[in-house]
Amino acid sequence: MIAFRHFALRRGSRLLLSDIDLVIQSGWRLGVVGRNGCGKSSLFATLQGQLEADAGELDMPAKLRLASVAQETPALPDPAIDYVMGGDVELAAAIRDEADAEARGDTEAMALAHHRIEELHGYDARARAGRLLHGLGFSPETHERAVCEFSGGWRVRLNLARALMAPSDLLLLDEPTNHLDLDAVLWLEEWLRRYQGTLLVISHDREFLDGVITHTLHLNEGRGKLYAGNYSAFERQRAEQLRLQQIAHEREQTERAHLQSFIDRFKAKASKAKQAQSRMKRLEKMAGTEAVRAERPFRFQFAVPERLPDSMLQLEDVVAGYAGEAGEPPAVILRDVRFRLEAGERVGLLGPNGAGKSTLVKTLVGELPALEGERKSHKDLKIGYFAQHTVESLREGASPFDHLQDKAPGVGAQVLRDFLGGWNFAGDRAFESVDGFSGGERARLALALIAWDKPNLLLLDEPTNHLDLDMREALADALADFDGALVLVSHDRHLLGMVCDSFWRVADHKVESFDGDLDDYARWLRARGSASKKAESEAKPAESAADRRRAAAAQRETEKATRQRVKKIETRVAAIDEELTKLEQKLADPQTYNGPTAELMKLGQRQAELRKEKETLEAEWLELYELLEA
Repeated sequence: MIAFRHFALRRGSRLLLSDIDLVIQSGWRLGVVGRNGCGKSSLFATLQGQLEADAGELDMPAKLRLASVAQETPALPDPAIDYVMGGDVELAAAIRDEADAEARGDTEAMALAHHRIEELHGYDARARAGRLLHGLGFSPETHERAVCEFSGGWRVRLNLARALMAPSDLLLLDEPTNHLDLDAVLWLEEWLRRYQGTLLVISHDREFLDGVITHTLHLNEGRGKLYAGNYSAFERQRAEQLRLQQIAHEREQTERAHLQSFIDRFKAKASKAKQAQSRMKRLEKMAGTEAVRAERPFRFQFAVPERLPDSMLQLEDVVAGYAGEAGEPPAVILRDVRFRLEAGERVGLLGPNGAGKSTLVKTLVGELPALEGERKSHKDLKIGYFAQHTVESLREGASPFDHLQDKAPGVGAQVLRDFLGGWNFAGDRAFESVDGFSGGERARLALALIAWDKPNLLLLDEPTNHLDLDMREALADALADFDGALVLVSHDRHLLGMVCDSFWRVADHKVESFDGDLDDYARWLRARGSASKKAESEAKPAESAADRRRAAAAQRETEKATRQRVKKIETRVAAIDEELTKLEQKLADPQTYNGPTAELMKLGQRQAELRKEKETLEAEWLELYELLEA
């Protein structure tokens, strides 16, 4: 049992939490929800002993075993599976004791250590660690790869696996689904439902919360209130409380009408019956929560496109991937892609991480030229593209107003300020530097800059990674009201289910229409996993030895070309870093500013070019590396 009594917490001069009184019972799976900045992560830091209460008391059992996900991953040479096993600190110590005793030839100490390892179920620990890695998307051949060889997103997964490996009475997970694909999210849900200890989880994925938690702690305006049930149950209870208090009654009625029109529209307009039924189930869960929705701090919208051509974009017999250099073969990711987008279509892309969803989106955008086949687009096509790296590409030191003025240099200041206000950058917020913005605020600004151009096709690759629940709901509403076409990649099932009329599956180098809803996709994933295990133990009778040799040779060629391209990118990025270091040293030298202005402008322009090239190369490197790992 964990008890907060008259608990208060400050960060700097700001009072985050005040007079919190609540008891968390053993075995609860508690979702901690609230707007960005309300104190969720600070509450976790207090439970971990990193912060002290400013008032009141926090009572925790003396010998409570606590596990959480580390924020940083050291660039270790250790194999990934050994790093994960190290999450069980007591077992790791016993294994070291056994090795030390063996080195000394101390048989008595060896026997004691051996007995301790048996007590800790240590001799099946490697198998347990392997199952965790597999569930989080690591293929068997990567288990022995050094930690330092993994990219940032995969290191986050290693830290998650290490936390799950640790025997614990209390498990703290802060946004565990970030950097996970849908397959891994579904696996993590199952794992957490079987977890025997007490779980506290912060997440902005409402479907994940609904599938995992038994109780909800809502932090709002410095106070905390406990609710029984999952996130949907919390919303219903919260809505009832707000109704009883007669808060924003007129706004509630407006929201009710808006939600009903949403339901009526999708009853009448849905391209597939299964997706329509799936969306109706989600809308039914939201029915009765209008007061909560009306309480949200903002809503925004994408403007009506100026033109909406019928046939917008088409890929015909396209082979998608990355061109080789200096006579090297290309790295082929997708083959024989036939993909067509009509006005008003809403497509969700499903598929394992590294299967090529981002490659397909980049090919649709035109950022990645087709290796074979043809990309056809209408002359009036106007694309709004949100990539996974878009948030990082915002100009440091610049404000939202600066970014928008760069896009619209001849537009009046008041028009720009009014537009930014509609995206919750009102008043002085429009002139604050993005350096101090949270990830969610940066993502909101990136979406605002896309909306300014009035696109008729939105291509969104993981737009929700940094968004809190309120912002995700606002985005779902805005996309539902958008008149243009949409292609969406997201691990947020609620968003996919609410805004997409059809799904396409990207897997095994193919892109094909998926005739089902997200529940069907989850079943397909489970069946695919079982089938792949069976295929590993049985040879395919219809496939000849010559066919197998040809397929293996083609796979080796593709992998070889991909590895060569990865190596070239790494070499080029190292050269860019070296040149950037020299440029930054020069720009930091006061003498530089005594020279001609034209020379100074050249230095700044070269710095911007190098940063842009590095950003593009790193995005390509990440996709290729994930493909190799997949």
